[in-house]
Amino acid sequence: MKYRRLQERMIEPYRQALLEAEKSPATIEKYLHAIRRFVADSEGRKINKALVLDYKRELGERYAASSANADLAAVNGFLRFWGFGDCCVRPFRIQKKIYCPEERELSREEYRRLVRAAKEKQSERLALLIETICATGIRVSEVPYITVESAVRGEAVVTCKGKTRAVFLPASLRKKLRRYAKKRNIRTGPVFVTRTGTPLDRSNIWREMKALCERAGVSPTKVFPHSLRHLFARAFYSIDHDVAKLADLLGHSSINTTRLYIITTGAEHRRKMETMRLVI
Repeated sequence: MKYRRLQERMIEPYRQALLEAEKSPATIEKYLHAIRRFVADSEGRKINKALVLDYKRELGERYAASSANADLAAVNGFLRFWGFGDCCVRPFRIQKKIYCPEERELSREEYRRLVRAAKEKQSERLALLIETICATGIRVSEVPYITVESAVRGEAVVTCKGKTRAVFLPASLRKKLRRYAKKRNIRTGPVFVTRTGTPLDRSNIWREMKALCERAGVSPTKVFPHSLRHLFARAFYSIDHDVAKLADLLGHSSINTTRLYIITTGAEHRRKMETMRLVI
């Protein structure tokens, strides 16, 4: 059945299609959030290019280009599913950033302060969790794949976004994970669990990390699980300078995505320019 006008009942079949395509729960919710907003704003209107262009214009007025483009990507996928591919619109053009804002980049020293702050709070689990994410580069959604078995084996087999990859665990981290699991009587399965044995989720981790900011003296704008993944990427790249290998380690399909992780700060750019000594 092909609809002629935008209707709320068009959402559920698309949700089912996303499930069948094995999209991650987080991706599905992200897409559906954007599509519900699109339908709510334009329900009952005839589906054509003019409708989508109007919506694109509204997004451009409300949100930053990157956020608007994320919504447009979801809407375009929804339209193609229903046979309206000719109504899809182009994303907003965004000038490529040559450096990362300093207020968003977590430094090595700030990372160490976070770990120390967690230990001072006697939160061994949080301190080890921060070290694990930063030492392996895993996504926060992949933390449950860090198991007792993987600590023994030396690698975690991670399945995310329809792809499976091996995540290597450094020897020093393996030792810490095994010692922690033994101390907590965790004999099998995920290492990082709640008191009831449920694997920690992103909301638990995010909240616990944010609670460290004041004690660690680190700006809350820098403290996210994903900031640790970015720090891993920059540290690895500074040694190897192999972006393709780094993409494999991070589980990226596109090297262009990986390049965003290794953008340095403006301060580093300025230091390099000073060493050029081109002002006579």
